[in-house]
Amino acid sequence: MVHLDETLTMFKELTDARGVSGFEGEAREVMKKYIAPYADEVYTDRLGSLIARKVGQEGGPKVMVAGHLDEIGFMVTQIDDKGYIKFQTLGGWWSQVMLAQRVTIITKKGDITGVIGSKPPHILSPEARKKPVDIKDMFIDIGASSKEEAMEWGVKPGDMVSPYFEFTVMNNEKLLLAKAWDNRIGCAIAIDVLKNLKGENHPNVVYGVGTVQEEVGLRGAKTSAYSVNPDISFSVDVGIAGDTPGVSEKEAAGKLGKGPQIVLYDASMIAHKGLRDFVIETAEELNIPFQYDAMPGGGTDSGAIHVSHGGIPALSIGIATRYIHSHAGILHRDDYDNAVKLVVEVIKRLDQQKVNEIIYG
Repeated sequence: MVHLDETLTMFKELTDARGVSGFEGEAREVMKKYIAPYADEVYTDRLGSLIARKVGQEGGPKVMVAGHLDEIGFMVTQIDDKGYIKFQTLGGWWSQVMLAQRVTIITKKGDITGVIGSKPPHILSPEARKKPVDIKDMFIDIGASSKEEAMEWGVKPGDMVSPYFEFTVMNNEKLLLAKAWDNRIGCAIAIDVLKNLKGENHPNVVYGVGTVQEEVGLRGAKTSAYSVNPDISFSVDVGIAGDTPGVSEKEAAGKLGKGPQIVLYDASMIAHKGLRDFVIETAEELNIPFQYDAMPGGGTDSGAIHVSHGGIPALSIGIATRYIHSHAGILHRDDYDNAVKLVVEVIKRLDQQKVNEIIYG
C-alpha cells in the first residue's frame, strides 16, 4: 500500500472529483480548499471559473496561471422506454475508448452507476466487427427496467455523466494513473505555484485560476481573462506523450519524465516568442529539464486568453500524459514537480521591466 503524501492526496481528490464541462462545481470546491490558504482572495467569475489572487507587490504585473477544471464526459439527453440512457458527449471522445466503460450519473437523488452498453462479439457480423461503433448508437445501462424506474431513481435529461476511475499510484511510484488528468494536473500546478510563492518576495500579483468549459471551446478562459486582465499568462495543461507503441516521434515527441513541455504551437495559438524565450532561458539557467511540443490539432486555454483585451502574451506548458481523452491517463511525478519549479522561478523574475521587455522587445 503506497503512502499518499500531501501532494498525492491532493492529486487523488482533484482527479476523483466529478466535474465534466458545464458541471465543474465538485472539482472547483476541491481546488478552492487547496488554494485558499495561499491566496489573499478567492472568487468565481459568473461562468464559474475559480480565481485565487495572491499579491507579491501591489500594483506589480498581473500573472495568470490557469488550469481548466473540466474533464471530458457526458450529459443525459433522453431515457428510452426500457430505461436505457442516451447521452451527449462533452468534449472530444474517440468511440473506441468508450464501450463497456463504467460511468456515474450524478442526480439530485444521488449517484447512479452505469456502463456504456456494447454488443458481444458473438452476435456481430464479420463486417460489423471491423467497424467502430458510432457514438450516436451507444447508450448507458443503469439496470433500470423502464423509463419510469430510471426517473424514479432520479435520472433526468441534463444530468452530468462522469467517467469512473480511481486514482492509482503504479508499481513505478513516479507514474500516476487517474481519470481527469486533463486537466486537474493544471489545477494542481496553479495551487502549488501559489503555495511555493508563499513567503517569497516577488514583484507580481499572481492569479491561480481554474477555468471552466475548456473542453467545449475555451469558454471559461475567455471570461476569466476578461476578469483578471493579466499582463502575462500561462496555461498549464496535459500534453501528448509519444512514448507508447505505435506512436512515432513525428506524431508526438513528448516523453514521460523528460520535463514539462514548452508548447510552441497548437491549433489555437502560436506561443508568444518573447515569453517563450524567457521561460526557456530560465529553465536552462536553473537546469530544469524541459521538452518542446507542437500540436497541429487541439488547443489550450491560451488560445482564448492571448486574444483577450488588447492581447496578452501567453504560453502553454504541458505535462506529457498517456491516453488522454479516455477514462485513464498516466503521467510522471517528476514532470509535475519540474513544471511547478519552472513557473515559480519565472514568476519571481517577472518584474515590470522584464514584462515590458517581453511585450515590446
